[in-house]
Amino acid sequence: MSNITVKQDVVADYAKKYLKRLYDLLENLSSQEIFGVVQAFAEARNNGKTIFFVGNGGSAATSSHFSQDLAEVGRKAKAGLFRTHSLTDNTSYITAMGNDYGFETVFSKQVEQMFREGDVLVAISASGNSKNLIKAVEAAKALKGTTIGIVGFDGGELKRICDRVIHVKSEKGEYGPVEDVHMILDHLTTCYLMGHLSAKSAT
Repeated sequence: MSNITVKQDVVADYAKKYLKRLYDLLENLSSQEIFGVVQAFAEARNNGKTIFFVGNGGSAATSSHFSQDLAEVGRKAKAGLFRTHSLTDNTSYITAMGNDYGFETVFSKQVEQMFREGDVLVAISASGNSKNLIKAVEAAKALKGTTIGIVGFDGGELKRICDRVIHVKSEKGEYGPVEDVHMILDHLTTCYLMGHLSAKSAT
């Protein structure tokens, strides 16, 4: 196995370029798209609906993180709670559905079991073309829920079929920066809602 040799100036130059790319992606986000998602979260909370999150790979981690952060917003703000659930977290269920029905069904089967009319499904994907996420969105739409796509690259199929979308417009295959921005969108939306609800509960 060959050794890795790194040079400080080379790493520094790469870091500068990476962060510049991240800044460019953030700068090009649509504030209207962000508003639409924050509005959907607020409406779900006001109506006692559940917000489900789902993703694959790195986006599965973002799904879990986003669900937890949003769940904590109402608690920390001493306001009405957000009902959230990440469909990526039940390993036994996911492996059972994948084994029995195929990997494309591991999320749609959960939607069919737990989703109710008026609930929200947030599908997180860099490509927007993951078949198991598309099937989950289709299942949520059939149950008269609101569907949100948080996507990258050209948006893929999720951009076309979801009710609301935040699109991180990027080159195909640019997973790292896109997934970074998706995580920032978690903190952007939840920090806004935390501050908004905290201000309201203080009056």
